[in-house]
Amino acid sequence: MSEFVEYLHEVFELLGPISVRKMFGGYGIYHEGLMFALVSDDTLYLKADAGNSNYFEEEGLSPFEYRKQGKVMKMSYYLAPDGVMDDRELAALWGRRSYEAALRTRVPKRKQKSED
Repeated sequence: MSEFVEYLHEVFELLGPISVRKMFGGYGIYHEGLMFALVSDDTLYLKADAGNSNYFEEEGLSPFEYRKQGKVMKMSYYLAPDGVMDDRELAALWGRRSYEAALRTRVPKRKQKSED
């Protein structure tokens, strides 16, 4: 795990404990079991939805994009503001907004049918 990813535990200390999982050449950043951020090439992206995307757009922050079979794919994550890495209170604010977006957009687990 890169030093950048390890440092995120300190960055989000006011949000609460985070966990990190390796995924697709990057890392998923989780709080209370929900992915609220991702890291690709030591760059932090935060979860966005209709409830908080305006904050990212107001800051001129771009969405996370990648190429798949020659097509540009966009995900519901935006570049984190510069100050997040140095300001714990700002990180908690943006992290909370992104965690709330993850709560709003999570897919409920399907209940398994019991066989009688």
